[in-house]
Amino acid sequence: MQQISVSPVFVGRGSEITELTDALRRAGAGSPQTVLIGGEAGVGKTRLLEEFLDRARATGGGVAATVGGCPEVGAEGLPYAPLATALRRLHRSLGAELETAAAGLEGHLARLLPDFGEDDGGPNDEYGRARLFEHTARLFERLGADRTLVLAVEDLHWADRSTRELLAYLVRTLHRARVVLVATYRTDDLHRRHPLRPFLAELERLRTVRRLELERFGPGEVAAQLAGILGTAAPDRQLVDRIHRRSEGNPFFVEELATSYREGCSAGLTDSLRDILLVRVEALDEETQRVLRIAAEGGSYVEHALLAAVLEDEEALIESLRTAVGASILRPDTDGDGYRFRHALVREAVSDDLLPGERHRINRRFATALEEQPHLVGADVRPARLANYWYHAHDPARALPTALDAARAARRRNAFAEQLRMLERALELWDEVSEDVLAHTLRPYDWAETYPPGSCDHSAEDQDCGRIQLIDVLAEAVVAARRSGDRERGLSLAKRGLKLVDETEHPVRAAWFRMNRARMLGHLNRAGNHDEAAHARRLVENLPPSAVQAEVLALSAGIAMLTDPTEEDVRLAERAAEIAREVGAHAIEQHARMTLGSLRSDLHHDPERGIAELAEAVAATRGLGVPDVLLRGINNLASMLQSLGRAEEAVALAREGLEAADGNGLLRNVGTILTGNLAEALLDLGRVDEATELLADSERVDPPGTHAEFLDRLRGDLAVRRGDLTTAAGMLAQARASKHNCQFQHGVPISRLAMVLAARAGRPAEARAELLAVVEGHLPAGNESSLFPLLALGAGMEADHRGLPELDRDRAAVLARIAAAAAGLTPKAPLHEGWARLVAAELARAEGADTPEHWEAAAAVLRSTGLPYPLALVLLRAGEAEVLAGRREAGAERLREARELAGVRGDSWLLAEIDALAERAGLALAARPSAAPARPAPAGDSFGLTPRERDVLRLLARGRTNRQIAEELYISPKTASVHVSNILGKLGVAGRGEAAALAHRLRLFPEELVPAGR
Repeated sequence: MQQISVSPVFVGRGSEITELTDALRRAGAGSPQTVLIGGEAGVGKTRLLEEFLDRARATGGGVAATVGGCPEVGAEGLPYAPLATALRRLHRSLGAELETAAAGLEGHLARLLPDFGEDDGGPNDEYGRARLFEHTARLFERLGADRTLVLAVEDLHWADRSTRELLAYLVRTLHRARVVLVATYRTDDLHRRHPLRPFLAELERLRTVRRLELERFGPGEVAAQLAGILGTAAPDRQLVDRIHRRSEGNPFFVEELATSYREGCSAGLTDSLRDILLVRVEALDEETQRVLRIAAEGGSYVEHALLAAVLEDEEALIESLRTAVGASILRPDTDGDGYRFRHALVREAVSDDLLPGERHRINRRFATALEEQPHLVGADVRPARLANYWYHAHDPARALPTALDAARAARRRNAFAEQLRMLERALELWDEVSEDVLAHTLRPYDWAETYPPGSCDHSAEDQDCGRIQLIDVLAEAVVAARRSGDRERGLSLAKRGLKLVDETEHPVRAAWFRMNRARMLGHLNRAGNHDEAAHARRLVENLPPSAVQAEVLALSAGIAMLTDPTEEDVRLAERAAEIAREVGAHAIEQHARMTLGSLRSDLHHDPERGIAELAEAVAATRGLGVPDVLLRGINNLASMLQSLGRAEEAVALAREGLEAADGNGLLRNVGTILTGNLAEALLDLGRVDEATELLADSERVDPPGTHAEFLDRLRGDLAVRRGDLTTAAGMLAQARASKHNCQFQHGVPISRLAMVLAARAGRPAEARAELLAVVEGHLPAGNESSLFPLLALGAGMEADHRGLPELDRDRAAVLARIAAAAAGLTPKAPLHEGWARLVAAELARAEGADTPEHWEAAAAVLRSTGLPYPLALVLLRAGEAEVLAGRREAGAERLREARELAGVRGDSWLLAEIDALAERAGLALAARPSAAPARPAPAGDSFGLTPRERDVLRLLARGRTNRQIAEELYISPKTASVHVSNILGKLGVAGRGEAAALAHRLRLFPEELVPAGR
């Protein structure tokens, strides 16, 4: 990085340098760091960065540093520019080491930096973008293995969206690399809706990110800066005061004023910023000023050859450039044959000083020169540069086709936000271009990107889909918006497209727009996706087979699969697969078959057929080169197997899916839900340590919002097992904050977690309300694996709180609702049958009518699953029933088995319940393993009773009066009376008798359980 400051000394910024140096040290120890440096234009961000990089390099061979700047043109379609520049510079310094680190990744990284060679030719979709991000992260991880790498990005306020998203990805994922990411940005450019604002806010939440705000200099620092610039130990105090006042402490303005003073030009300066910025430019000769005006329109960086082509007289150009460089207005770029303005503010001021016609003429000259000699700029930046030159030349006929070319180039690099920006520019220009020009200047677009094969229904005069139309630009913009994540914009564009489409003449095209609206509404969790999908179906229903028709039908069936499927949806999926097969849309065919497998399992109660259908679709997809469809199938199959109790098979499939996601750069995309499926299957098997590590790793990676609620809920379940209810409550809150938890398949397990936490906190009415909120609504088919555990928990809680007046009044109705919901479910596997029998046993216990036979019936089925839960819970209840029936040895045997399974599961609450029951019954179980979790607080504490109130309640349950209680506890009768009143209030009962009955019913004390019979 070239020093550009006028001042030869570095002034101030001691705390900031310390912060950056500490970040370098922490990164060197293996903890990657990110430092964001903000401040107004000219406050010294670049100077601070220069000093830090110099100090970092001075530490020796253990540090490699590189820097890239965001060009102002980046906001208009030039993606990844700072990363590409930084990598080029790194290549110059590391040479073969960078090539070794990139080995095997070149095809993907070529989209970021063409110097890596030819790209891999993979699909330009959102998954291709994810692969690019993943492989970029791997490159930096490899480079940071043997050294500390400093990657600096300047002028982040000008960064394109793709650059911001790639940087955010690196910040979140480089959790083991020795890397320091530093970025600078202008705070005065961040208006209320600037896209950098939410980006910075999101990054600041991460532990490894620090944000520094540079303040203006005070008088002392301005004096030190002036001393360095003027070469004097003690500058004149009046000069210091004057320059500090006029510059307001902005170091760049101090430099400008000091240089003007040194050159004898201080008199006559105005207070306006524009005059301060232009004063040194205006002091140059006219020819040099002309060169600077032209260079200012060339962009943040302009190549020498391009300038020479625009100006034609290279000898005069060189002289003018030499003058501008000598005046510290321009500086040669050390990485190429070109120039940059020493400060972007100067370039802005020079550009703003141009007359409108002058600006248009200069941009036309740049565009013409670049069209005639394309080699003058790099191939990676040429399309966007040319599009911007023609746009600012105010030549719509040339700006429109070049904007489309730039959009194509951005799409090839998976820079979908920049593609969208260029497409929107084309839409803006469309009406300004005549039909004749459109017909002769716009080359055909790549229809396969927007319309699948067989769906193009252009009219004959459009030369078999050869001529691009406005509707096609809109369609491509819809795709770009969807892939870039700007689904709100995508909805708006699709709506505009539908206004231009006559559904009668072009039903396929209209259906395509409707289908995309349905997808985006679904992602946004907004109403209307069903209606849009249904409308699209009506449009293609009676048309000849096409890929769009197949995809519309498959989408409709898929939406229904996640909500409330019917037999009609099975037929839709079957028809979608048949049509896709007929027209050769193989990926859509397998996508439809995957939906079909799930529907057949859910609706036909035929899990084996569903598994076979899914497995065949997965096998057929392996050779299609569509990793997103393949991973969807693996994920669905793993989820289905786990829900049926076949957890070992689910673990193997989920691991395969994660490996495939990793290999295709999708680990932080679809890998999130695969991680959840793997963790849930591991937890089912009792492999708690593996699941804990997996969930901890995924949390460090900070996955995207989609399906994050799944992982949060699993973390909450795991915290409950450990007895950490505070963490579990936090995870529940996060899961419920997600927009996806409203889907039934996600919502039911989250409700179950909420019930557990409410019950453990002594809020049984709240737990019941959670249950009723689910069972009193519509219960879609195919959710046995989540509904049976919920119903069992609800019935068990009703049994546990029998005798509590607050709940007793409505208990019969609640139990009837649970029984009705259970009767409406169809067990499809031994695990489901075991849960169903557990529900029946808990319902009987809630009415005081359970027998050992109820629990043995459930245990007999559950043993065949090989899973520790819910068998451990059933054996606890069976042991209790056996003891109460007088069969103490049988009870002890059940409790020993339950205790072993609870230990495998890592369930502290269940272990405590088993031990408490054995203690009350006087049963000797095996000694508690040293690693077993500690026993939680006594059950009475769930009502908020203090230890003294528990003592009083124990005596009250034995029928003691207040005076007797006082005598036994050595307290006054009045104090005993106060304790009794508090206890009645906390238990929610009306009198002493109800309190005693409740204590007996909840078995709060050892005296309540009689060892030798009922």
